[in-house]
Amino acid sequence: MEIVSLTSTHPLADGRTTSAPLVRSLRGDRPERTPVWFMRQAGRSLPEYRAIREGTTMLQSCLIPELASEITLQPVRRHGVDAAILFSDIVIPVLLAGIDVEIVPGRGPVIADPIRTTGDLQRLHPIDPAVFVPIRAAVALTVEQLGSTPLIGFAGAQFTLASYLVEGGPSKDQWRA
Repeated sequence: MEIVSLTSTHPLADGRTTSAPLVRSLRGDRPERTPVWFMRQAGRSLPEYRAIREGTTMLQSCLIPELASEITLQPVRRHGVDAAILFSDIVIPVLLAGIDVEIVPGRGPVIADPIRTTGDLQRLHPIDPAVFVPIRAAVALTVEQLGSTPLIGFAGAQFTLASYLVEGGPSKDQWRA
């Protein structure tokens, strides 16, 4: 396992988030109150989210740093939650790997040309680290505005992403996968 060192400007290294209830709780402390955040903090329930997303697809929104940052910050401002959750989607790595994927309302992620044969695997290529620049920028913009509030990121499980790639989208039985 690779050990990653924090930069001196990281919120944990420079002390900004060390007293946050979430961080204290994760370290085994008992903060004065239980920290709270919601897995789906941004979304249909916030009118400001719906307004800012107007005319932009879900996946486009994730890759426009200013937009992703603003969407991440909206529930923190509105609800005072103890952590922000980076606005993104489970299929962003698939998109950044060059796979044609779209979020179809009412269905979910749909892969235009699923990976089902050995030949199809040849279409996959290593991800160029440069494609992550918009995500790094969104994180930097968000952390700059969060102050002592921690930022949570998440990643999709490999089987779920592989299943989308093989099935071509969500599946109840995962038969092909």
